[in-house]
Amino acid sequence: MNYRVSVLQYEPRLLDLSGNLKQLKQMLSGLETDLVVLPELCATGYVFTSLEEVASVSEEVPSGAAFGTFSALASENRFSIVYGFAERSGNIFYNSAALINPDGSYHIYRKTHLFDREKLFFTPGDTGLHVFPAKDGVQVGMMVCFDWTFPESARTLALKGAQIICHPSNLVLPWCQQAMTTRSLENRVFSITSNRTGDESNGGVSLHFTGQSQILGTKGEILTRMSVKETGVRTCEIDPELAFDKQVSPLNHAFSDRRPAFYDL
Repeated sequence: MNYRVSVLQYEPRLLDLSGNLKQLKQMLSGLETDLVVLPELCATGYVFTSLEEVASVSEEVPSGAAFGTFSALASENRFSIVYGFAERSGNIFYNSAALINPDGSYHIYRKTHLFDREKLFFTPGDTGLHVFPAKDGVQVGMMVCFDWTFPESARTLALKGAQIICHPSNLVLPWCQQAMTTRSLENRVFSITSNRTGDESNGGVSLHFTGQSQILGTKGEILTRMSVKETGVRTCEIDPELAFDKQVSPLNHAFSDRRPAFYDL
């Protein structure tokens, strides 16, 4: 099965929801792919200093501006899209990711493991880790950024049948891109990590984002990796069926050789 997967990398402007959505629409319009992954909080920026700032760019689904923009793009271009956004549910805010399919169906994941100052503004996710059908029925799971640090995240998605792990991110630590090669290898799944670029400062807080968005194969091989400062979209053609092959050697299987009875704490 030939399946085109894409990763987008760019530098959003803090709190400029409409401007960022305009730029993302320009980058995605006419893109020939089956699945594209965008960064964490892709249309809002990241360095918030107050709940008021978060509230000003957060949205409910499916009524929000970002959802409307990406839903239209998915329909017009016939691709599935995964993107990160600030989700509002009443007076609670989540650091979330959404999968939107060309037929208008959608699924939401709320980030399980919050990083650093995110804990000041967002509530830890309550959706759990699940697998959903993308275009052509390909099974995808979603993680958001710091979820990579916890091997249980990717393993749970893989055990539930994920062929591709979609990983919207705003990475500032130096280890994730390399660590995700292990996550793909140990679970025999494809992974797509979409990171942002640039520096962002607000209220005395400054962060540098590491770029290097990437698409990895089921043996941890780098199919494509962007540079630290690159802006654009990279596309690879994969066979998602390879993610169902968990054979490590003629006598070893990545999942059936597991011995959960001995993993109790």
